[in-house]
Amino acid sequence: MFEMLQKGLYAITPDGKTDNEILEFTEAVLRGGAVLVQYREKSGIDKIDLANQLVTLCHSYNVPLIINDNVKLAETIGADGVHLGKEDGFISDARKRLGNSAIIGVSCYNSLKRAIEAEKQGANYVAFGRFFTSNSKPLAAPAEIGTLTAAKTILTLPIVAIGGILPENGASLLNAGADILAVIGGLATKNSELSAQNYSTLFSKNSH
Repeated sequence: MFEMLQKGLYAITPDGKTDNEILEFTEAVLRGGAVLVQYREKSGIDKIDLANQLVTLCHSYNVPLIINDNVKLAETIGADGVHLGKEDGFISDARKRLGNSAIIGVSCYNSLKRAIEAEKQGANYVAFGRFFTSNSKPLAAPAEIGTLTAAKTILTLPIVAIGGILPENGASLLNAGADILAVIGGLATKNSELSAQNYSTLFSKNSH
């Protein structure tokens, strides 16, 4: 259904919110132009009902829903894919369970080697970061902007940048080679729709 990932804003749901707040946040960022949404649930509880509602909501905007870290939940609700960190299992296992059309993304931190390996194993995108100070991931190791530039020359799959990205600093990452900006905290504002629009406009300015 979503074989080609679009360049644009990748919205990630914030922690510590009620189910209704997550649904409201998701609808707001979709209205603001997000091209990809990730449901990130760090409590360890599989919220199947909420995840089902998120799939329906995202599909009503023709946007894919990715599940963070949880292949089982992605499989259960028929999500469009999964995002895998270092400890979240193998791409091949996720592919087997979710099918050939699933979007599988991989966290590569600041490692080109890990990204090259992920591409060989059939990932659909790789994510580098954090690039700036991040409230969502304060302990994450920093990544270098030069890693994006190097990745752009080596990889053929879409490159995601994450970590403390704001509308004011996002353009530097797009200019360095990022195709997609993944954002959590910068969207969890009083007006998430307007915040999403502010990110989305970066892509129209960088459409060369």
